[in-house]
Amino acid sequence: MRRLPPKRLPTPPLDLGLLFLRIAGGFMLFYVHGLPKLLHYGHELTVIEDPFGFGPALSLWSAIFAEALCPLLIAAGVFTRLACLPIIGVLAIAMLAVHPDWSIAEGQFGWLLLVIFTSIALCGPGNWRLGIAREHD
Repeated sequence: MRRLPPKRLPTPPLDLGLLFLRIAGGFMLFYVHGLPKLLHYGHELTVIEDPFGFGPALSLWSAIFAEALCPLLIAAGVFTRLACLPIIGVLAIAMLAVHPDWSIAEGQFGWLLLVIFTSIALCGPGNWRLGIAREHD
């Protein structure tokens, strides 16, 4: 008896799911964390945690890079896996070093963002992204 190949999920639903994760996750991180840091830079400089002693300016610029620029790249599907790495790093530091006393309930937004961006890093951006037409030409 001839064996049929396993059924695979058609690409469009998978690509739609990855697009949704990229846009929704990118928007949430940018709007809740990145944009306020950009708009209120002076104030954020006085309140940002500095867990490794690099100074508030370097800590803030690292956070702005990870929380404002990287989500935009991810939403567009540009350098997606690479752009996830700073976000994963900042979120891991925030959850494990800056707020280790938080319960899962208190840190649920951070943990969910960590799950979202780790999933995107593992799966990649999908086919619905900027620059895809050039790759197929």
